[in-house]
Parts: sequence; C-alpha cells; structure tokens
Amino acid sequence: MVSNRLKSEKWMNVQVGDIVKLENNEHACCLQHFIYNITRVSLLNTVLYISGEVRCEPPNNRLDKFTGTLTVRGETFALDNERILLRGCTLRNTEWCFGLVVFGGPDTKLMQNSGKSIFKRTSIDRLMNVLVIFIFGFLAFLCTILSIGNAIWEYQEGNSFITFLPRADGANASLSAFLTFWSYVIILNTVVPISLYVSVEILRLGNSYFIDWDCKMYHVKSNTPAQARTTTLNEELGQIKYIFSDKTGTLTQNIMTFNRCSINGKSYGKSSKKLNCFYVPQKTEKVDFSWNSLADPKFCFHDHKLVEAVKSGSPEVQAFFRLLALCHTVMPEEKTEGELFYQAQSPDEGALVTAARNFGFVFRSRTPETISLVEMGMPTTYKLLAVLDFNNVRKRMSVIVRSPEGKLTLYCKGADTIIYERLHPSSSKLITTEHLNEYAGEGLRTLALAYKDLDEDEFEKWKERHHEASTTVEDREAKLDTIYEEIEKDLLLLGASAVEDKLQDGVPQTIEQLAKADIKIWVLTGDKQETAENIGYSCNMLREEMKEIFIVAANTAEEVREELVNARKKMSPESGDEPPIEKSRLLGKKSQVVEDEKVDGEYGLVINGHSLAFALQKDMHLELLRTACMCQTVICCRVTPLQKAQVVELVKKHKKAVTLAIGDGANDVSMIKTAHIGVGISGQEGMQAVLSSDFSFAQFRYLQRLLLVHGRWSYLRMCKFLRYFFYKNFTFTFVHFWYGFFCGFSAQTVYDEWFITLYNLVYAALPVIGLSLFDQDVNDRWSFQYPQLYAPGQLNQYFSKMAFARILLHSCYSSLVLFFIPWAAMCDTVRDDGKEIADYQSFALLAQTCLLIAVSLGLDTYYWTAVNQFFLWGSLSVYFAVTFTMYSNGMYLIFTSSFPFIGTARNSLNQPNVWLTIFLTTILCILPVVAKRFLFIQLKPTINDKVGSNFVAKAVPPPPPRKFPRRRISTRRSGYAFSHARGYGDLVTSGRFLRIPVKSRPALFPHTDTPVADSTPQTYRTIFEEAQSP
Repeated sequence: MVSNRLKSEKWMNVQVGDIVKLENNEHACCLQHFIYNITRVSLLNTVLYISGEVRCEPPNNRLDKFTGTLTVRGETFALDNERILLRGCTLRNTEWCFGLVVFGGPDTKLMQNSGKSIFKRTSIDRLMNVLVIFIFGFLAFLCTILSIGNAIWEYQEGNSFITFLPRADGANASLSAFLTFWSYVIILNTVVPISLYVSVEILRLGNSYFIDWDCKMYHVKSNTPAQARTTTLNEELGQIKYIFSDKTGTLTQNIMTFNRCSINGKSYGKSSKKLNCFYVPQKTEKVDFSWNSLADPKFCFHDHKLVEAVKSGSPEVQAFFRLLALCHTVMPEEKTEGELFYQAQSPDEGALVTAARNFGFVFRSRTPETISLVEMGMPTTYKLLAVLDFNNVRKRMSVIVRSPEGKLTLYCKGADTIIYERLHPSSSKLITTEHLNEYAGEGLRTLALAYKDLDEDEFEKWKERHHEASTTVEDREAKLDTIYEEIEKDLLLLGASAVEDKLQDGVPQTIEQLAKADIKIWVLTGDKQETAENIGYSCNMLREEMKEIFIVAANTAEEVREELVNARKKMSPESGDEPPIEKSRLLGKKSQVVEDEKVDGEYGLVINGHSLAFALQKDMHLELLRTACMCQTVICCRVTPLQKAQVVELVKKHKKAVTLAIGDGANDVSMIKTAHIGVGISGQEGMQAVLSSDFSFAQFRYLQRLLLVHGRWSYLRMCKFLRYFFYKNFTFTFVHFWYGFFCGFSAQTVYDEWFITLYNLVYAALPVIGLSLFDQDVNDRWSFQYPQLYAPGQLNQYFSKMAFARILLHSCYSSLVLFFIPWAAMCDTVRDDGKEIADYQSFALLAQTCLLIAVSLGLDTYYWTAVNQFFLWGSLSVYFAVTFTMYSNGMYLIFTSSFPFIGTARNSLNQPNVWLTIFLTTILCILPVVAKRFLFIQLKPTINDKVGSNFVAKAVPPPPPRKFPRRRISTRRSGYAFSHARGYGDLVTSGRFLRIPVKSRPALFPHTDTPVADSTPQTYRTIFEEAQSP
C-alpha cells in the first residue's frame, strides 16, 4: 500500500513497515503480522489510517516461536506465532488479508534457516589440483637434471664443436644450461595436463546426458524425467557413504489409507502382507458405497461386515464413526454441491474423516460454534463447546459437543498408551489391545478412540476454570493442560483405528540395496518421534533384530551427553573418552577426521530436535558424531531446516566420506546445499528443492539407480580416464627425457613436430573419450545384483595418490621400452637392399609409431562397442594416413621447410624388422599390466574380479532368492501422527478460517496464468489403488 492506494510491487522492494495485501493461494514474500476484520470496507478504512508500533524479538531462525506486541491507539495486543505469516507460506481458506511487514529479506525466518550457496567440487577435482601442482614441480625437476647435464656436456665436449659452431660473445656452459632449462620446459610441457580439464568436462557432460536419457528413471504418472542439473559432480555419485533424507514426500507419498479398525472388541478390515506392502486378494470385492451420495469415489475398503453393521444401526459402530467425524481440526471445502475437499494439518486426520464420510457420517461444514454432519443421510448439527487441542506432551485431542438432543459428550482420540491411562475401570481393553498388537505387527499407525458423557453442572464449572486459564498471560499452556486433565478421565473405550502411511513404491527395497552397498542412511525430519519411528520400521531401516535402538530425548545438555556416552559404551565398551582423530594439513588447511570405530552388531539411534540442539554444541558435537556413526540407522525428529544443514555439515567436516542429501520441500534446501551432492524430488511440496539440487527425479526409488549404476559407472570411467591420460602423457614425455642423454642435452625433440602437435589433439584423444563414455565393468542388472561393487568408490581405490605413483612408475618403464628397444633395433641397421636406415628421421618415426600403438592397444576396456572400435582403429588409420601424406614428395615440394621427413614412412615401414620392433615394444608395454591382473585374480581377487568372472560366464544374473518378510510383532503400537506443530484448535474456535461471503468484487490484483495462481488447496483422501494389470 503506497500513498493510501494499493500498488503492485516486486518482492525486492517490500520493506519493513509496509502493508501488503495477499489473496488466496498467494505466497508470502516476507514475515508479516496479518490483520483481519469482519468486513472488507471497515478493514480497508482501518488499514488506511492505522497508526501504531510493533515491538518484537530480533531476527532468528526459530520457526515455532515468535514474541512481540502491537500497540494501537494506546491498546497493547500480544503477538505470537498464530498471528504471524512466515515467508514462503501460502494463504488459504480466505479470499484475502492485509499484513504488516515485520521482517524482510535476509531477516525473515526462512532466510535465517537457509544455507549459503557453495561452489561444489568433487574429491577428484581437489586431488587433480594437488597432482597438477606436483607435476609442475616434477617438470622443473626434470628440466633441472637436463640443464645440469647440458652444462656438464658443454664443459667437457662443447669445445670440440667451436670450430664449426662458434659461440656468441659471452656464451658459456652456464648460459647454455640456463637456456636449455627453458627449452626443455617448452619441450616437456606435455607432462602438464593442459587439456585434462577440458576433456574431463566433456566426459562429465556425456555422463550427465546418460542420466537425462535414462528411461528407467522416468516417472510416467507425473511425466517427470531424471535430470542432471550440474555436470561437475557425476563421478562423486559413485563415492557416497552417507545419505541424509527427508521423510514426508521423500520416503512417503504423503497419502494415508484407512485400512482396519477395532470396534467394541471386533476387528474389521482384511489385509495380508505381501512383499512389504498391503495386498488384498483379487477375489475380495470392494465395498459398494453407492448408497452414500456423498462418499468419496476413490475410497476403498474390503470388509462388507463393517458396512452391514453401520446400516443395521449398531450404536457402537455409529458412535465410532461419529467420533471420527467430530473430533478433528479438518477444514472442509465444497466448491460444488456434494463435492467435498478436506484440508487437514496431517494426512492421518484427512484419512480418518474421509473414512467416516464413506461409512455414512459425512463432515459437511463447520463454524466456530458448530459442526454440521450428514449422519446416514440426515443433516445433523452439533454445537462445538470446546476443543482440547493436541500438543506433543498430551498426544491426544478431544472435543466437547452438544448433540441436537442436548446431550453433552466428550470425544477423545490419541495414542493408546495415553488413552488407556484415562479409561474408566469398568471399560474393557483386553481384546482391543490384541487388535492393536496385530495392527502394529503389520506396520499400521494406530489410534485409540474413547468418549465420555458429561454432566451439565460439572461442565459449567469446568468451563469457568477453562476460560480463566485461557486468558492468563503467564504459563498459559501449562495451566490449560492441567484443566484438560481434569475432564479427560473416566473415559469409555470405543475402539481403535489403523491407518497405513503409504510409502513410495520401492522405498524398502531401495534402502535395503543401499545398505548392502555400505551406505548409511540418516533420516532428518520435522515430524514427531512416533511418526518417524513408524516410517523407520516400514522402510526396514529400524528392525526388531537390531540389538538396541537408543532414544535420546533429554532436556538438558548434561543429560544429552550422558545418554550419548551410555549409548556409545553399550555399542563399544572399549572405546575411549577421547575420539580417535586423524589430523591432517593440506594446502594450509587443517582438518580433523574422526575415524570409524568397530561395533559388534547393528544399532539404531533416534534423537529429537531439542536434544539435537544441545548435541550440536561445540563441546558435544564430536560425541554425537561418534555415537551416530556407530549406528546403522539414525533418525533425527523435529529438526529445523538449519539443524538439518548442521548435521550434514558435521559429518561432512569430520568424516572422510562423501555425503548426499535428498528432499522435496523448501525446508530441505539448506541440507541439499550443504551436502556434497544434493538431490531434489519433484513432489507435492513445490520445486524449491529441485531448483537448489544437483540432480532431480520424481521417486526415491530412482536413487539406487542413480548411485549404483550411473554413479558407479561415472566414477569408474573417470578414474580410468585419468589413469590413462596421465599414463600416455608421462610416457610421451619420458621418451624425450631419455633422448636428452643421447643428443648432448641439446633440447632436440625425439618426434616429428607434427606428431607432437597432433598426439593429444587427434591420435590419442578419441580412444580414451570412447572408453570414458561407454565403458562398464558389468551391466546395470549385475550392478543391482551385487551392490557390494559400490564399495571401491567409497574407499577411493580406483584413483588416489598411490595410484598416481603407480602410473608414474608404469610410464617410466614403458618409456624405457619405447625408447631403448627402437634405439637398439635401429642402431647400425640396414634395409633389405643394403641401404642404411639408421638415421634420426627413421628412428623418430619408429619411436612415435611404437608409442601410439602401445598406448592405443593398452586401453583397459571392459565393454567394447562400435564407437570404441571406430575411435581406436580410426585414430590409428588417421595416424598412418597423415604420416604417409606429410612424409610424401608432394608435401615436401610444396612446403619444404615444414615437412622435412620426405620418404621416411615408405622407406621404413616396409621393413619387417621395423614391424617386429613395433610388435615387441607393444608386447613388453602391455605385459606387466596383464601379468599383474592375472596374479591378483588368482591370488587376491576383489569383488569386481569375482563378479566379472560370473558376468562373462552368464549373460543374465540369477534371480535373487525370494524372501518372505517376517511379521513384525512390536510392543510399539502408537502411531499418533498429528503434525509436529500445535493443532488448529484455536483457529477453529476463533472463526478466522471462515471466508467472508462476497457476491462479486473486482480483483485488485488479477490472477495470471502462473503455477501459483492455478494452484489449488492440497486435499487428503483415503485412496487405495488396486494393482493395475500390466
């Protein structure tokens, strides 16, 4: 609002103190206090002439808390989190509102939780930088040796040539050595991998396209292909050790299904466990809900007895569904007659209300004082007297309603352990407990349901105490909890519900595969502890056969430290108090790496956000890291976006491992940016995670293909490329070095100058690129069959400083063979016709031909393709074609000074001893590699060798043994899965959710064709899709 008029403005121009108008489904651009009133006219007049002062806390990253006051016309009003609209939130359930900007830009809570943009480089990039520095030093060392040799040669032998090669004035052995040093720097510069970085980027680009083109990572339902959003991190996908994953929308579909229930001691619903998911036999017919015109057509249930019980008028069954239709904070929306959409703070509530809707108890509408239902076709209105909202301590929710007959009833649902403590002694719970155990064994999330009839006088007295507690300023929540406890007792048990939290397809199998590849998965979620634990069991991350699962939920720093130390001592009694730290200093940077500690057995760790805040402190973070890294599975609950990034940074900084973060929402952006690799899932929570990620796809299950196939292949190809690149360059350069001892250290080149120019540009470039783009030790099916093949990448076995040293020694050996064998073969040699062939030009031709054939045929290729063959034989054909052309009479006559090797090719390459020399040098260069591989396969085979032998023997991998999952019988039953934030109870009773009915009004800011304008409120329905026939 500018000059008492509404004006469209960009986000960047919004400042603190501005009044902003938001319309339905628009995003908030800043943190603002929203203002509302009864009518649009009075509100607009109020906003135009408002004058006041806001005092609030300084900018911080706490999303769950806000403290401030608003002073207007001498009156002071309290500001808390319920009256604040955070940046990034979407306005729902109202046509429009006005807001006062409190924080803007980097001061908003969302930006306070966001991480810094970091330029990511792979470990191979950092190693290459170190090696290039070493190569420069090595080049200076070689040139120094040759310059010293030149000085000695000039001092001892140089005077013999003064007669016909007179020296310039002032020239001596020292000056000659100085000039020779720089001459050899130019000649031996091929040892410096100038073209390496360009070639590496070409390979990364090609491997990125392979990810984009992979049809097996394409999600048909959402029309979403996999996408490599960066081309610089491909090979690091083959080195991942830790995966940090969000839960909602990443592991789950955010869809709940009402599967089973227990009412009055009788269990309803049919399901059997098959392949870790619920499967209903085809012969079981779905329940027909055509008798209910308001039923959700997508709801599925397979037990006809429950519908018959509802239709027969069973009071217990009807009371059960009446409770589900009344006890919630769901917001209904009915755009057209009979077409209901439910907006719930958690999918669980949406699933339960939808179940009640289909069984004849339709939640139709609500006001702050009433709830309207359609019970078995009859409209019924209940008066809502109180909402006893859910919080993390209570783990239950209750409503007090008055029926049309005037009867007062309290309905309560919550965790079974909490409800059981408040039951009347006469209420039987034995059979319901057995059903709860059965449902928990199937991995369902359970709730217990109870009710209580209230006395009018008792309620009036309680209502007075409740009003007094709700208007107090200090300790309001604690006083309200005490008041709630007074009335939530002597309940009568109705039954229990069981809801399935629908995982994404293939999540348990993916996690199992990644675990076999020795990849540890940590779940960082903002959900409550019970929800996260249930998902952990559903995904097979937490298992009953684990020795112990540690729960860290302390409230003080000392208690958190004690729980972490006790857990570590149980896992490794001999572990010391001080962490085993390996200190290193590289390029001026100090680093402390916490080494892994041995643990006997598998353990799990669950820690909540409050305890995690203490554990991440500077004096305790290493203790957290030691304990967590000993566990096979780590789950962090109720964590903020900033804490997610801090956990990732902790592992990234103090563990010698590559990390990957995967998420689907804006709260995962910090984590994605912090990790070495960030993966975004394009789900229902927007595109913020995808836009901040390095790789993206639609389903979590594609992660195993990204890592075990594309990641491992990319790492293998990159390491092969680097080994071969350094080998061919060092071998090429060392031949020059050895030749220096035979040419008086005169800086003469051993090869033709055209061969030097075209060696890296044409002759040796394409074969290695073909190798690095298409090579694969085993195909994708064998990669899935043996996830252990992923381990070498985590240990950097394919390319390291030690591997570079071996390449250096191999190149030195090959260069000795490639120089001295042709030299010995050409020494005092004559042609078949008796003419001499022992000249510099013939030797140069033989040496360069031996070099090119040896390095070309020495390619360590597992997977030959037509492209590889074409590049290899094509490069050799081009070499011979160019050689015969440049050494021809015609080229010499046209460019005499540029092509002096006239007739050398046809005079040398038609001799049998020349080809025998080429064959001998090639065999001697390849022999050590073949011998080493043979000995290692026979004496010390690796997992790659073992799988490779099976791969050659069998074209198709054997099918994996069929495993029937064990039924999990757990004592953990409660899956009370309301949101981790406080519920909507205050919002429901305040009436702020109600839309102001406006017949027609012109839009001040007309909607445009944008995704934001077209977005619709998220709906939660009970959906059970049958298996589709292929």
